[in-house]
Amino acid sequence: MTVIDSTRPLRVAVMSFAHTHAHSYVQLLLATPDVEVRASDPGPHVEGELRGAAFAAELGVDYVDTYEELLAWKPDAVIVTSENALHRELVEKAAAAGAHILCEKPLATTREDGLAMKEAVDAAGVMLMVAFPVRFASTFASLKATYDAGSLGRLVAVRGSNNGKLPRERSWFTDPALSGGGALVDHVVHIADLLDGLMGATPVSVTAVANATLHADRARAETSGLVTITYDNGVIAAIDCSWSRPDTAPTWGGVRIVVAGTGGTAEVDFFGPRVTGLASATGAPVELPYGPDFDRELLRTFLAAVRSGEQPQPDIAVGLRTLGIVLAAQESARTGRTVAVTV
Repeated sequence: MTVIDSTRPLRVAVMSFAHTHAHSYVQLLLATPDVEVRASDPGPHVEGELRGAAFAAELGVDYVDTYEELLAWKPDAVIVTSENALHRELVEKAAAAGAHILCEKPLATTREDGLAMKEAVDAAGVMLMVAFPVRFASTFASLKATYDAGSLGRLVAVRGSNNGKLPRERSWFTDPALSGGGALVDHVVHIADLLDGLMGATPVSVTAVANATLHADRARAETSGLVTITYDNGVIAAIDCSWSRPDTAPTWGGVRIVVAGTGGTAEVDFFGPRVTGLASATGAPVELPYGPDFDRELLRTFLAAVRSGEQPQPDIAVGLRTLGIVLAAQESARTGRTVAVTV
């Protein structure tokens, strides 16, 4: 693994502006000392969506027209924020260029692509981290400490919800050819990652139901779902992953889990701290979240790992396990059967 000269700035490349998190990552990187940032988002782009050079100019980030030019810059690290179906292609390009990689979730849209990505990073000797920012919440660290101390006893069940608005800023989120699916793909993985980090258990099987009743006039994929996962430690987890927040809601949504054990129960609302009120001009409800920025902690961990050469978590193995849950959920929703998870 290449040792990076600690006296020079890190070069970080952002591949694609497709994912809405690209905006946050670029802003945070530009504000980070000893980091140089460059981006490319060659398209094609959907008419009416702010992408490419125009979006780069709005963000104030250096821009090149092609990924080849971007990788010729010899970045130390690459952040892949493309459409889900393009993750494999871009990760393979970045790995071949010798860059460490932060890849948006889910890892891929097929198991074949996920395994090919693992093969690419292993062959290149580079690290891949999956972008699961909720894992970096201080409340999750507290939950993990409580669990590790045995205060919850033996875990029995988990109830989780990741509910949000239909992603409107980027139309590809509801195009299965680019996203791999709808709400099952977009929202199950966050809670699956939290449970992976909390318990370290292996998912065994999944039973899922889904429908496209909500937003039927705009979405091309499932918009509501309920996923039940069994783990090899006996825990049963139920996840509501629906795009069920109305367009008029004051915030995008939230992530919550309730963890029940023989010694007690813990409930965590990861986006709970907020100031609420009414807009003086319209009377509409307003919610202003506050507290640590999960994206900032995620990037801080990734950049520190690039400097040190030590693999950060969540790694590609976590990405494959959480992808396995999503793929099993899709098959279960399609067939009406409980499906074994391939990990």
